[in-house]
Amino acid sequence: MPTIIDGTSSHLDTAAQIWAEATSARDGDDDVPPLGISRPIIVRVLESSRRALLLVILNDAGEAVGFAAIAPVPGNADMAELHYVGVSPRAWGGGFGKQLMAAVPAALRKRGFTAAKLAVYADNPRAVRLYEHLGWRRHGDPEPHPRSSRPEQEYRLSI
Repeated sequence: MPTIIDGTSSHLDTAAQIWAEATSARDGDDDVPPLGISRPIIVRVLESSRRALLLVILNDAGEAVGFAAIAPVPGNADMAELHYVGVSPRAWGGGFGKQLMAAVPAALRKRGFTAAKLAVYADNPRAVRLYEHLGWRRHGDPEPHPRSSRPEQEYRLSI
Protein backbone atom coordinates (compact mmCIF):
# COMPACT_ATOMS: atom_id res chain seq x y z
CA MET A 1 0.00 0.00 0.00
CA PRO A 2 1.36 3.46 -0.87
CA THR A 3 2.49 5.68 1.98
CA ILE A 4 2.39 9.48 2.30
CA ILE A 5 5.33 11.02 4.17
CA ASP A 6 6.71 14.45 4.96
CA GLY A 7 9.75 14.34 2.70
CA THR A 8 10.84 17.92 3.35
CA SER A 9 14.25 16.93 4.69
CA SER A 10 14.73 13.69 2.75
CA HIS A 11 13.24 13.81 -0.77
CA LEU A 12 14.08 17.20 -2.27
CA ASP A 13 16.14 15.88 -5.19
CA THR A 14 13.68 13.09 -5.90
CA ALA A 15 10.78 15.57 -6.02
CA ALA A 16 12.76 17.86 -8.31
CA GLN A 17 13.50 14.96 -10.66
CA ILE A 18 9.84 13.91 -10.68
CA TRP A 19 8.85 17.51 -11.47
CA ALA A 20 11.29 17.68 -14.38
CA GLU A 21 10.15 14.36 -15.83
CA ALA A 22 6.44 15.01 -15.30
CA THR A 23 6.39 18.48 -16.82
CA SER A 24 8.42 17.29 -19.81
CA ALA A 25 6.04 14.38 -20.37
CA ARG A 26 2.95 16.57 -19.87
CA ASP A 27 4.24 19.07 -22.42
CA GLY A 28 5.44 16.44 -24.90
CA ASP A 29 9.07 17.52 -24.55
CA ASP A 30 11.72 14.81 -24.92
CA ASP A 31 14.33 16.91 -23.10
CA VAL A 32 14.08 16.51 -19.32
CA PRO A 33 15.65 19.49 -17.53
CA PRO A 34 18.63 18.65 -15.33
CA LEU A 35 18.37 18.68 -11.55
CA GLY A 36 20.23 22.01 -11.52
CA ILE A 37 17.17 23.62 -13.10
CA SER A 38 14.35 21.77 -11.32
CA ARG A 39 15.84 21.65 -7.83
CA PRO A 40 15.85 25.44 -7.18
CA ILE A 41 12.13 25.55 -8.07
CA ILE A 42 11.29 23.20 -5.20
CA VAL A 43 13.87 24.76 -2.86
CA ARG A 44 12.25 28.21 -3.26
CA VAL A 45 8.95 26.84 -1.97
CA LEU A 46 10.49 24.98 0.95
CA GLU A 47 12.66 27.91 2.02
CA SER A 48 9.77 30.40 1.85
CA SER A 49 8.41 29.50 5.31
CA ARG A 50 9.03 27.30 8.34
CA ARG A 51 5.54 25.89 7.67
CA ALA A 52 6.40 24.80 4.12
CA LEU A 53 6.42 21.08 3.47
CA LEU A 54 7.06 18.49 0.84
CA LEU A 55 4.47 15.71 0.90
CA VAL A 56 5.74 12.61 -0.87
CA ILE A 57 3.94 9.44 -1.88
CA LEU A 58 5.92 6.21 -1.83
CA ASN A 59 4.86 3.14 -3.79
CA ASP A 60 4.78 -0.38 -2.34
CA ALA A 61 8.51 -0.71 -2.97
CA GLY A 62 9.22 2.45 -0.97
CA GLU A 63 10.12 4.53 -4.03
CA ALA A 64 8.94 8.14 -4.24
CA VAL A 65 6.51 8.42 -7.16
CA GLY A 66 4.87 11.79 -6.46
CA PHE A 67 5.03 14.93 -4.37
CA ALA A 68 3.36 18.21 -3.47
CA ALA A 69 5.47 21.26 -2.55
CA ILE A 70 3.34 23.41 -0.25
CA ALA A 71 3.80 26.72 1.57
CA PRO A 72 1.61 29.28 3.36
CA VAL A 73 0.20 32.09 1.26
CA PRO A 74 2.05 35.29 2.22
CA GLY A 75 -0.22 37.50 4.28
CA ASN A 76 -2.77 34.71 4.89
CA ALA A 77 -1.58 32.32 7.59
CA ASP A 78 -4.73 30.20 7.23
CA MET A 79 -4.23 29.35 3.55
CA ALA A 80 -1.66 27.03 2.02
CA GLU A 81 -0.66 27.04 -1.63
CA LEU A 82 0.27 23.90 -3.50
CA HIS A 83 2.99 25.38 -5.68
CA TYR A 84 4.03 22.18 -7.41
CA VAL A 85 2.38 18.78 -7.63
CA GLY A 86 3.82 15.98 -9.69
CA VAL A 87 3.69 12.25 -10.27
CA SER A 88 6.40 10.34 -12.08
CA PRO A 89 5.25 9.57 -15.64
CA ARG A 90 6.19 5.93 -15.01
CA ALA A 91 3.51 5.89 -12.29
CA TRP A 92 0.77 7.74 -14.22
CA GLY A 93 -2.54 5.94 -14.14
CA GLY A 94 -1.69 4.13 -10.90
CA GLY A 95 -3.84 6.30 -8.66
CA PHE A 96 -0.86 7.90 -6.91
CA GLY A 97 -1.92 11.47 -7.73
CA LYS A 98 -5.38 10.83 -6.35
CA GLN A 99 -4.03 9.25 -3.16
CA LEU A 100 -1.54 12.08 -2.66
CA MET A 101 -4.12 14.81 -3.21
CA ALA A 102 -6.64 13.03 -0.98
CA ALA A 103 -4.05 13.16 1.84
CA VAL A 104 -3.38 16.89 1.44
CA PRO A 105 -6.33 18.23 3.50
CA ALA A 106 -5.45 16.22 6.62
CA ALA A 107 -1.77 17.14 6.36
CA LEU A 108 -2.67 20.81 6.06
CA ARG A 109 -5.23 20.72 8.89
CA LYS A 110 -2.55 19.17 11.10
CA ARG A 111 -0.38 22.22 10.37
CA GLY A 112 -3.15 24.70 11.18
CA PHE A 113 -4.39 25.59 7.72
CA THR A 114 -8.10 25.97 6.98
CA ALA A 115 -7.93 26.46 3.21
CA ALA A 116 -5.70 25.70 0.26
CA LYS A 117 -5.23 26.89 -3.28
CA LEU A 118 -3.41 25.78 -6.38
CA ALA A 119 -3.17 26.76 -10.03
CA VAL A 120 -3.35 24.32 -12.91
CA TYR A 121 -3.07 24.74 -16.65
CA ALA A 122 -6.63 24.79 -17.93
CA ASP A 123 -5.53 22.52 -20.80
CA ASN A 124 -4.40 19.76 -18.42
CA PRO A 125 -7.64 17.72 -18.28
CA ARG A 126 -6.26 14.88 -16.13
CA ALA A 127 -5.27 17.27 -13.35
CA VAL A 128 -8.45 19.34 -13.65
CA ARG A 129 -10.64 16.22 -13.36
CA LEU A 130 -8.67 15.01 -10.35
CA TYR A 131 -8.89 18.29 -8.46
CA GLU A 132 -12.58 18.73 -9.18
CA HIS A 133 -13.30 15.11 -8.19
CA LEU A 134 -11.60 15.75 -4.84
CA GLY A 135 -13.68 18.84 -4.10
CA TRP A 136 -11.43 21.64 -5.32
CA ARG A 137 -13.47 24.49 -6.82
CA ARG A 138 -12.58 27.00 -9.52
CA HIS A 139 -11.80 30.45 -8.21
CA GLY A 140 -12.00 33.33 -10.68
CA ASP A 141 -11.23 33.15 -14.36
CA PRO A 142 -8.19 31.57 -16.00
CA GLU A 143 -5.19 33.87 -16.27
CA PRO A 144 -2.22 33.57 -18.64
CA HIS A 145 0.80 31.97 -16.97
CA PRO A 146 3.58 34.61 -16.75
CA ARG A 147 6.15 32.50 -18.64
CA SER A 148 4.18 30.19 -20.91
CA SER A 149 1.08 32.36 -21.50
CA ARG A 150 -1.00 29.17 -21.24
CA PRO A 151 -4.28 29.76 -19.37
CA GLU A 152 -3.98 28.78 -15.73
CA GLN A 153 -7.01 28.25 -13.48
CA GLU A 154 -6.90 28.78 -9.72
CA TYR A 155 -8.68 26.21 -7.55
CA ARG A 156 -9.47 26.43 -3.84
CA LEU A 157 -10.42 23.98 -1.14
CA SER A 158 -11.79 24.60 2.35
CA ILE A 159 -10.28 22.13 4.79
